[in-house]
Amino acid sequence: MSTATTPLSDKHSTTLRVGFAGTPEFSALALRAILAAGFTVPLVLTQPDRPSGRGLKLTPSAVKQCALEHNIALVQPRSLRLDGKYPDEAHSAQAALKVAQLDVLVVAAYGLILPSWVLTTPRYGCLNIHASLLPRWRGAAPIQRAIEAGDTQTGVTIMQMDEGLDTGAMLLVESLAITDTETATTLHDRLAEQGARLIVTALQALPLGTLTAQPQPPEGASYASKLDKTEAALDFSQPAVRLARRIRAFNPVPGATLKLPDIDEPVKVWNAVALTARSTQAAPGTVIGASPEGLDIATAQGVLRLTELQRAGGKRQSAAAFIQGWTGAASL
Repeated sequence: MSTATTPLSDKHSTTLRVGFAGTPEFSALALRAILAAGFTVPLVLTQPDRPSGRGLKLTPSAVKQCALEHNIALVQPRSLRLDGKYPDEAHSAQAALKVAQLDVLVVAAYGLILPSWVLTTPRYGCLNIHASLLPRWRGAAPIQRAIEAGDTQTGVTIMQMDEGLDTGAMLLVESLAITDTETATTLHDRLAEQGARLIVTALQALPLGTLTAQPQPPEGASYASKLDKTEAALDFSQPAVRLARRIRAFNPVPGATLKLPDIDEPVKVWNAVALTARSTQAAPGTVIGASPEGLDIATAQGVLRLTELQRAGGKRQSAAAFIQGWTGAASL
């Protein structure tokens, strides 16, 4: 992708010792691809087990499960800062990295900030799989923010990590179209597959000295802020088009919600479409219609048709099924 000539490795290495740092399924797919390609992976870093499900049982990450399946050495520090809150865990991780004698550390949705000592320990540093076309959407939630903003293109950047927030030089970039019906779930899955394929390509090129680093352009940078539960409530003073994008972007987490008459708890909206050609004089947020096709809500511009909903503690339902069990529909 670049005409730069900055080599990232010599041409004499034939086998890479690849460390891996990641946590969710997005990362696990890349780890599986690296292993399937035949690379030696002596060490995996992942987040500590977290409470999950109704019983809040401690559950290992998708990356940990993959590492255990392949008998790979595993460390799960709560921090990598040697002078931080958990120095013993950080020092233990440091020792494990030194013992592993890594050529490169691949990082994908790990969830911890890598201090300089981590970045400089592997022979060729750390390569990151980032789910955006950098410098657009640096930060924690690039997939969701791209959909929410109405972007028509995204992709994956394989980046040489530095101490900045997703500011390192780009090694490989490949774009991907965002469809009109894309949700965070579907786009996540497509980008995970793309990222897994691209990191294998990068690792195969690394010992050949054919990868080149291109600095990110100074213009066009944007920040994909972390998702927050407070963003779930739909604001109907916004246009229907923007609300429909938000619902798709927040599917499944943190979700999009609204309050409906005769229902005490917020209702989750899984899918919706914007009826831009339809106008109404009703105040934004007013339910103006209910049919098997959907529940129609007035917005600042156009009408938002909710097509799949879920009551608190209930199951996902089509609009037709939801309306049958909603007493408030009788007053429309």
